[in-house]
Order: sequence, then C-alpha cells, then structure tokens
Amino acid sequence: MTPTETNPASKTDPSKSLYIKGLEGIVAGQTALSLVDGAGSQLYYRGIKIGELAEKSCFEETVYLLWFGKLPTVEELKIFKKNLATYRKIPDEIITFLKKFPPKAHPMAALRTAVSMLSFYDSDADNITPEILKKKALRLTASFPAILAAMHRIRLGKPVLAPDVKLSHAANYLYMMHGVKPGLENERALDAYLILLADHGFNASTFSARVTCSTESDMYSAVTAAIGTLKGGLHGNANQKAMEMILTIKTPERVAGYIDDLLEHKKKVMGFGHRIYKTQDPRATAFRSMASKLCEKTGKTLWMDISNRVEKVMWEKRQIPCNVDFFSASVLYILGFPTDYFTTVFAASRVAGWTAHVIEQLSDNRLIRPNAEYTGPVNQTYVPINERK
Repeated sequence: MTPTETNPASKTDPSKSLYIKGLEGIVAGQTALSLVDGAGSQLYYRGIKIGELAEKSCFEETVYLLWFGKLPTVEELKIFKKNLATYRKIPDEIITFLKKFPPKAHPMAALRTAVSMLSFYDSDADNITPEILKKKALRLTASFPAILAAMHRIRLGKPVLAPDVKLSHAANYLYMMHGVKPGLENERALDAYLILLADHGFNASTFSARVTCSTESDMYSAVTAAIGTLKGGLHGNANQKAMEMILTIKTPERVAGYIDDLLEHKKKVMGFGHRIYKTQDPRATAFRSMASKLCEKTGKTLWMDISNRVEKVMWEKRQIPCNVDFFSASVLYILGFPTDYFTTVFAASRVAGWTAHVIEQLSDNRLIRPNAEYTGPVNQTYVPINERK
C-alpha cells in the first residue's frame, strides 16, 4: 500500500505526514530475528529458511538461534537444553491458585493470569539487564508447558505431574499433558509446530510485547501483554476456529455446500488468507505434510480428507491459499490438545520469539510512542451543565 497524506499539516510537520489504518506497510522498527518475506513466500529465522529448521532442527536449538544469533555447538546445545529443563517446575503456589480458577475459564485468560503471577516468585522480576533477561526468557519458555499442562489436568480432575528433565521440551510437554511419554513421531510433530510458530516479525502480539518493554517495564509484563494480544480472534485463535469448522463439516461430501454458505453470507473461512503472504504461507506447506503423516499413522484420515477438500474448494472459488492455522489445527487435535487450548500451544511456541524481541528491544531501546491523527472537533466552548440540552 502506498502511504497517502491525510493532514495539511504534513507539509510542514513530518510527524503528522502519514496515516495508514492498522499500520499496514509501515516500518515501525528494526529486527534481526526473523524476516517475513511475503512476496517470496518465505520466512527466515536469523537468515535460515523456516522449512529447513522445521526439518533439521529442534525447538531448543531454534530458541538458542533466536536468543543468541547463531546455531549452537554440540556442547552449547547440551548445556542450553539442561538449563531450559531446570526451569520447568512452576511454584506450588501457582498450582494452588490454578485450582481455584473457574472450570470454564478461558485457557488463554488463565495462562495470562498465571504468567503474570510468575513475577511474584522472581526476586529479580524488575531487573532488565541483559544476563537477567536471558534467565527470565529461559524461565518463561520452560514454564509455559508446565502451566498449560497443569491447567489441563486440573480441569480433568487429574493430578498435576512433575516435569521430566530427561525428556525434550516437546516430549515433556506432551507427557505433562497426557501422563504418557509420547512416541517419536508425536514428539517430532509438536517439536516442529513449536519451531514453525516461534517468531514472525512484528506481528501484533510481538509488537505489543515490544511496546510494553520499551517503557522499561519488566519481561513478565511484556509477555503478559503479548498473551492478551494473541488471545484475539484476528490473531491467535484461528487454528481453534479452523478445527471447529472441520469438526462441524464432518464429511468431505459436505465441504462444498458448507464453504458456499460461508462465502454467500460473506463469512470468513478460518485458516485461509494472510495479511502478508499472498501466494503461500511457507509454514502451511510444512504442516500439510506433517498432518498427512500423522493422520495416516493414527488412522484419522478423515480430518485430512476434509482439509484437502476445503483447500481445493477455496482455491477454485477464491484463489485464496491456506495459512499456518489450517493444517496445524489437525496436528494439534491428533496430538490430544483440546480445541480451546490450541491458542495456548501457539503461545507456548511464540514465547520464545516474544522474549527474544524483548531482549532485542531493550538492547537499543527507545520508547515506542507513535503519533495519532486527530479527527475530532476543535475550538469547542465549555457549556455549563445547567445550560446543556
């Protein structure tokens, strides 16, 4: 989109020169973490294509890449995995508090509250020096699966499990959720999911985190703000809505009629279209293959049959490609996550990127404080209350 002048003052005051609704196309900052190449349909973490990382890397290694700017050596990765695992246990006081949450509390609202509570049990909560920030990043990234698994098991009336430091980050997540150590394929599927969603430029929740920490607030506040932003229907919960759509359709034969009805009533088909990627979301490509393999292995090919038919119909009728949310929905469902937890799994991945952006923002900080174009009246006269009509 080409920016246009909307205020006569722009000719003399550069600060009022541009207004773009939603800041679309506006460069609001710089980052060395990820490149979202919409025109080329590519996503890079520190210059490495996301598909290559999803295929060859692991979540822990990807987090190290984001935080430290390079791939670790064998010894560095070993130490990093061990350090991350030591932060998995959350305070007993938080588990006690989680048990008092209403059973029908929104999982993202519960996560937001629990993450905010973590700061109570960190004596360095307000310390924003570089080394302490990295420790907080470790704690937050390690704590998310433990918090989410505890919430899930409490909701089911099951005992909360202690983390297993011998398992990988993804395997421990599934173990703490379900009480069974996952098979290699399930572990790898969740690991790839966590890699693919870890960062994505200045998306809404990441920008929210950067705005918050730019005030020199603490990392817990920044991540809590990011969770609140991700909770929204236009950002984080599209994968939940996509799976709910697939479950509602029920059979491949009903796809065409269902999609026709949505389009006729100008309703959004969840999991399709993207603000930046116009031809193909590179993460969706990875998930398509992953979902297909998982469906075949578990014998739940119905979800893949419906998904493939929806993708075909949407392309024939609107030439709109699917995004990362569409096929990832089936992956999370097969891995045993309740649909209303899907956005929380997204958060468990994106926390690696949020914390990386907080560290980056504070390394060369300037308060993020944009201007606004005023559209209200001017030179109004105050009317005493007894004279108002």
